[in-house]
Amino acid sequence: MESQKSRAEVKSAYLYLLITGIVLVAFNLRPAITSIGPLIGDIQEDVGLAHWSAGLLMSMPLIVFAFMSPLVPKIAIRLSNEVTLLFGLFLLMIGIVIRSVPVTISLFIGTLAIGIGIAIGNVLLPAIVKDKFPKKFGLMTSVYSTSMALVASLASGLSVPLAHEVNLGWQGALIVWGIPAIAAFVIWIYLLKANRGVQSEVKKVKIGSHNIWCSFLAWQIAIFMGFQSFLFYVTVSWLPEILHSHGMSTGTAGWMLSFSQLVGLPASFLIPVFAGRFKSQFWLAFILSLLTFLGFVGLLWGGPSYFILIVSIILIGIGLGGNFPLALTYIGLRARNAAQAAELSGMAQSSGYIIAAAGPLFIGYLFDQTHQWTVPLITLIIVSLIVMVFGMLSGRNRYV
Repeated sequence: MESQKSRAEVKSAYLYLLITGIVLVAFNLRPAITSIGPLIGDIQEDVGLAHWSAGLLMSMPLIVFAFMSPLVPKIAIRLSNEVTLLFGLFLLMIGIVIRSVPVTISLFIGTLAIGIGIAIGNVLLPAIVKDKFPKKFGLMTSVYSTSMALVASLASGLSVPLAHEVNLGWQGALIVWGIPAIAAFVIWIYLLKANRGVQSEVKKVKIGSHNIWCSFLAWQIAIFMGFQSFLFYVTVSWLPEILHSHGMSTGTAGWMLSFSQLVGLPASFLIPVFAGRFKSQFWLAFILSLLTFLGFVGLLWGGPSYFILIVSIILIGIGLGGNFPLALTYIGLRARNAAQAAELSGMAQSSGYIIAAAGPLFIGYLFDQTHQWTVPLITLIIVSLIVMVFGMLSGRNRYV
């Protein structure tokens, strides 16, 4: 009896530590990107970047996601999920340090390493959750997607105060976000030791047993993932500048970006739970995309009215806050097992982030050409409709 009780306690402690490790990894999947948007003006002034090159800097992690995502499941097969995840966290820590050096080449090299590190976490977390918590996939997706959104919003809001009020400069404000990476790295070293000799489901199932790239549903999920990410990363990159053009101060505009992500937190938590209870997520996708559409329309026509701008920010925050975890939930709901979830995650994030990577760069280019935010905002309204269509198609009760 004592032996059984002891084993139960060890298993319980391991599960709590595993959940902590998953949450800590989630903490690291956005702040290294969302922290840079409010500071991009300081970086441009200090280093001398044009709008298009600043847009490339913000798009670069997404380009890396696109190329790395299909490789991650193959690497995990050879090394294990834990070793691969640790490698990603290590690259993230190194990248954050290198990016803080105020030299153009360091900015891009550091961002490259950050992109690889985050891509590994992006792909593996849904597979790990599907493997370790198959009956609680929706709830665990809620936990880690909400964690992602929370820290992302803090990174957006705290960047300017850390740089200017705490006098860390933009370099120090960016390097602060290496702290969660260190914490996650330490936890997963322990989890790696605890999992020695344990073979995950991803290793048991032959990855190549089903060609995910030939599935129409997989492509619908990938396009939905891509265009909702397009909207998110454009918002993270350029919303402060858009609001600043309407008369907001730089600091206030940064906090509005943070606010937009904070108001999306309830949606980040609730949407995967609701999605897991329904066979079809058709109407969830429609409602969330409609909110995003109305939000960008409000930014276009809101003009100097702070009330309309704030309502628009709330609508965008809820829509984007719900669509991203919905895309993650689709990966689990439309896959039959953890191995297929890893494949679908890699495929959807690879092709999807090719679309997303064009966002900050393309919108920055449109602004450089027109010197107004009208055409970029019209583009975002059109993209919102695309997200609506493919979100609803992906929400049908089918398997890839």
